[in-house]
Amino acid sequence: MALPPRRGPSLAHKARQRSPGHHYNASFLSSVDRADILTWLGGLHPLWEERYSKHFPPPPGQQQRRLLRPVYWLGNWQFACLDYYRPPKGVLNRCVKAEPFPAVLQRQVTKVEELARRMFRGPDLPKGWHLNTCLVNFYGSRLEEDRWVDTARVGEHKDFEPGPVASLSFGERALIQFVTSTRPGERDAVVLEQWLDDGSLELFGGKQWKEETFHRVQRVDTREGHDLAPKLPDFRTRRINLTFRYVPDVHVTPFAALSTEAREDVRGYMERLAKGSAFFRAELAREARPPAP
Repeated sequence: MALPPRRGPSLAHKARQRSPGHHYNASFLSSVDRADILTWLGGLHPLWEERYSKHFPPPPGQQQRRLLRPVYWLGNWQFACLDYYRPPKGVLNRCVKAEPFPAVLQRQVTKVEELARRMFRGPDLPKGWHLNTCLVNFYGSRLEEDRWVDTARVGEHKDFEPGPVASLSFGERALIQFVTSTRPGERDAVVLEQWLDDGSLELFGGKQWKEETFHRVQRVDTREGHDLAPKLPDFRTRRINLTFRYVPDVHVTPFAALSTEAREDVRGYMERLAKGSAFFRAELAREARPPAP
């Protein structure tokens, strides 16, 4: 008698899920915490950032461009026009002090840090490592002139912040892939792919996942019909992802302590953030205070 067809993930896929240095938990968030985080997210005022600025202009032959999606940062804000955090050389005037994690997020971060310290050792867990920066990415469709264009993807990249990286997902599921690279400019094989579900945690670190592979978000589903807050006039959000990383505290800089050029480049963003955030209003006010005698 023939065996019934196998259902569910293939054995090969299950093996990939058990890859050392990569952890996935589809139901990490409780329903209560998930609801509380979504309520908090609905009160944010994301930014549409431009890629370049006066002191960091486009390369020859390229033009100014807006990022694919609105974003928000916690802990420290890595503005695109400051070229993000790129150690070992790109560390100064890159990470601007930002709002702390709300209590419901800090509880999740504490649990993730405990898990990471069980998973990673030695050089894979740098001295002083803790998750102190969070990028909130809004995935969906943006309004371009009179039509909606799907921008729910992220190209191949590496996270340069040292140590493990964690992410929490909300809304539609997304397909993330890790791909190898043996020649400059070429990507070879997909070594791991994972659907990131609503309420899930992904945690990865170590040489294989941080240095030897790139990762990308290939697509975001539309099957569940999510339309998440905050509601924006020129963007429809169907997925939100929170990516937590570590920046050495010595490299986190208050706005008032940035170089003159960096402050000039991000002042407009800070002023926009201050309209919806007491934290950023205080940061701008701190710059205006005379130095202590």
